[in-house]
Amino acid sequence: MSAALWRAIPDSQAQTSAASAAEPGTRLVKIGVAGPLTGGLAHFGKDNENGARLALEEINKTGLTIGGQRITLVLDTQDDAADPKTGTQVAQRLVDDGVVAVVGHYNSGVSIPASRIYSDAGIAQISPSSTNPDYTLQGFKTTFRLVATDAAQSPTLAAYAVKNLGIKRLAVVDDATQAGKGQADEFAKPAKAAGVSIVAREATTSTATDFRAILTTIKASRPDTIYFGGTDQGAGPFAKQAVSLGIKARILGSDGICTEKMAELAGDAAQNVVCSEAGMPLSRMSQGAAFNAKYQARFGQPLVLYAPFTYDAVYIIVDAMKRSNSVDPSKVLDAIHKTDYAGITGHVMFDAKGDITEPAISIFDFKDNKKTLLDVVKM
Repeated sequence: MSAALWRAIPDSQAQTSAASAAEPGTRLVKIGVAGPLTGGLAHFGKDNENGARLALEEINKTGLTIGGQRITLVLDTQDDAADPKTGTQVAQRLVDDGVVAVVGHYNSGVSIPASRIYSDAGIAQISPSSTNPDYTLQGFKTTFRLVATDAAQSPTLAAYAVKNLGIKRLAVVDDATQAGKGQADEFAKPAKAAGVSIVAREATTSTATDFRAILTTIKASRPDTIYFGGTDQGAGPFAKQAVSLGIKARILGSDGICTEKMAELAGDAAQNVVCSEAGMPLSRMSQGAAFNAKYQARFGQPLVLYAPFTYDAVYIIVDAMKRSNSVDPSKVLDAIHKTDYAGITGHVMFDAKGDITEPAISIFDFKDNKKTLLDVVKM
């Protein structure tokens, strides 16, 4: 077997463990997983890693043979801390480690700069959760995603809010990240076109937890709805402080705030929140209940959000290995473009840009501090 086909795998504790567990004569093939494992978004990153790990363990247990060679898959997990600079360093590390493909990154602000590293190396990158349209609009043949873009998600939520919530006066806040600002902009444009008045536009940071100054300014504009572009770590305190200041406006947001942790951070204020997810909800996935049971049995905790998508991403990579009969990253990449896969998250095919051809948007609110499905819109 040529060195070009079987890339060298550097030593690490995880790889040593996998090697000791591998049968004699097997080869180790690495799949990269990149996301935030530290910091305020670590619960998303760990959830994504868990989904990928569950798939990898199942495949190794069943057994995998490619090109007549027995394969043991190894997860090369890297912490990008949801930081663009760290993300590009992590991407280069995964390339240098010789991964066959990458599952990640979690947020668009990291996926986009990291994507150039993977493109230059010719390694497929499948993001389970990055929604900024620019990610797949760069002309790279290596970028794929398993969720709808903000160009679909935010307008769908806006249309739902206009039709079902009757919003008239909208304040817009974002956390100044590529994802948060992009989602806020994509929500505000169709809302304004539908006749909604944009009465305030504010920006904060992704690490802020005190929003009273912004909320005081917003309160004076008398909105009936506030869109928060960001994640649950900011949106939870934001919603809670809004209630404490006597603001009765409903809080809307996209997938970053659409978690069970949002209810934990917002407390009773979660009842004012309506949010969207860029994908089919677990409850509507045909194998969702079985996946949820497997996940909780393996990790002893409920899944956060995108674990089913990282699980599918690993299986899609392995499906590409099988169809190409190779672990050469270039051949695996070519096969991923031809994906036609029935996964936990649904039927997966990619268009020429690397976006899924059958996206769905799910809309939720919170009842008794539990995320509750309101509607599913298939695109």
